[in-house]
Amino acid sequence: MNTLFMHCRPGFEGEVCSEIAEHAARLNVAGYAKAKPASACAEFVCTEDDGAERLMRGQRFAELIFPRQWARGSFIDLPETDRISVILAHMSAFPTCGSLWLEVVDTNDGKELSNFCKKFEGPLRKALTGAGKLVDDPYKPRLLLTFKSGREVFLGLAQADNSAMWPMGIPRLKFPREAPSRSTLKLEEAWHHFIPRDQWDERLHSDMTGVDLGAAPGGWTWQLVNRGMLVTAIDNGPMAESLMDTGLVQHLMADGFTFKPKQPVDWMVCDIVEKPARNAAMLEEWIGEGHCREAVVNLKLPMKQRYAEVKRLLERIADGFKARGIKVEIGCKQLYHDREEVTCHLRRLDTKKPKSR
Repeated sequence: MNTLFMHCRPGFEGEVCSEIAEHAARLNVAGYAKAKPASACAEFVCTEDDGAERLMRGQRFAELIFPRQWARGSFIDLPETDRISVILAHMSAFPTCGSLWLEVVDTNDGKELSNFCKKFEGPLRKALTGAGKLVDDPYKPRLLLTFKSGREVFLGLAQADNSAMWPMGIPRLKFPREAPSRSTLKLEEAWHHFIPRDQWDERLHSDMTGVDLGAAPGGWTWQLVNRGMLVTAIDNGPMAESLMDTGLVQHLMADGFTFKPKQPVDWMVCDIVEKPARNAAMLEEWIGEGHCREAVVNLKLPMKQRYAEVKRLLERIADGFKARGIKVEIGCKQLYHDREEVTCHLRRLDTKKPKSR
């Protein structure tokens, strides 16, 4: 099991390779990254048998930016029939696993395999359970099978608490019909990724206030209102009437980059299409000046050197907070609902809670 296999958004394979190679070098894990363009996956091939395990042990998956999912293992060829026996034979050295996920890559070819996986999962699960290789235990490793075709599968392992929350890293979120745009799912996914679910009632509740910069028509504002927050929506464009009818939204026609709240708010969110450096500077200012305690901001990516640019901006933000002498949690992820962008979440740790309304 000397290969680390990773899912990603199609077109971002190079970013995954650059990112994982950097972490492997930091952890002294020898090997090389490789990927085919538009394949929605990448590999890091380790030259030592325990390399992939050490790499996963030394790196928190949630802190990776471009990989959607990962597992350590190897590719195996499958016959046309009796695939289960071949899989069981290759699992002789595997530990007993606590859960099973069958995955495909996020391409048209991969999606065509989804029906096969649905039919195959039941018999495979039964066989693994009968062989003592699968039990219901969240503390044991997760068994992940990524099918490249019906004849080739990556047989891998990952810790349930150090891998994606959903198969292939794709959240199962339902678009709320009341929301004025599908962009609402970006913010909902950001909350799932950056905020532990058992902290939502503490950090996303109705006594809070928020600002949405570049709000119209209100997809992100809807998420804040749905949690009962009072929201100031900043945009020169029109907001959805349904949001204004809630009585929880104040719409100000102003420039999102020059607006500042009169009183600190709990949340600032922003999905303005602008150069990433400008959005990053705004994010640093809002958190650094104490205008908000938590923020979610999207950074649009350049055409080339995307990982290098994101890393540079995150380092600049971190250096700015260090110079200010304040403690801030910084997270960044290319979420499933992102396109040519990444989502940043910042949380200031050394500030008092803004006064409730």
